[in-house]
Amino acid sequence: MPAVPPFPDPTTTHIIVAAIAVIAGIGIGLLIAWGWRRYRLRRQRLALAARITAVSVDHVRDVLVPDGNGGVLHLDFVLLTPRGILIIDLRDVAGNVFGSDQMSEWTVMDGAQRFTFINPQSALYDRVAAVRALAGSVPVEGRIVFTRRAMFPKGLPRFTLGEDSMLSDYPLGDREAAEKATGQFRGYWESLKGQFSPSPLRKP
Repeated sequence: MPAVPPFPDPTTTHIIVAAIAVIAGIGIGLLIAWGWRRYRLRRQRLALAARITAVSVDHVRDVLVPDGNGGVLHLDFVLLTPRGILIIDLRDVAGNVFGSDQMSEWTVMDGAQRFTFINPQSALYDRVAAVRALAGSVPVEGRIVFTRRAMFPKGLPRFTLGEDSMLSDYPLGDREAAEKATGQFRGYWESLKGQFSPSPLRKP
C-alpha cells in the first residue's frame, strides 16, 4: 500500500499563516506609507508652484529655450507679469546657505551635513539672455528663488529671493488691471511660448 502522507501539524500551519499575514500586513503598510508620502510631496510641489505663479497673469514651466548656439536651456518657470517677463530658477535646499556674487560655489550647511553647488547667477544670466533674444521689446528679468527650507544668515546675493518675498517684490495687484497692463506684451508673449519645448526635467 502506498504510504499516506502525514497530516501537517496544526501548530505549524497556524504559525505559517500568521507569518504570511504579518508579512502581507507589513507590505500593505509600506505601500500605503509610500503612496501617502508621494501624495504629500505632490501637494507640496503644487502649492509651491501656485505661490510662485501667483505674481503672473500667465506662465509656463519646465520648458526648453534655444540658447542661440545650437543648444537649449532649461527654464523652471517663465512668468508674464505687469513688469514684463520674469524667469524663475527655483532652488529647494534645506539649511543655511552661504553665497555671494563673487563666490564660485555656494555652501549649504544643515546640521552635520554640508555640500556645495555652483553659483547659480551665471546660469541665470544665460537664461535671461536667451529669452531676451526671443522676447522682442518686452522687459525680461530673472530671479533665483529659494524655498522656505533655505536660510541666508549673511544676506541674499544679487537676484536671489526667498519664495515668501515673491508677492512683495512682484505684486500683481488687481487681476483685471494686471491683465490690461500686460496687454502690450501679449503678442510677443504668445510668440515666445511657441518657441519653447517641453523639458525632460519636468517634475510630475
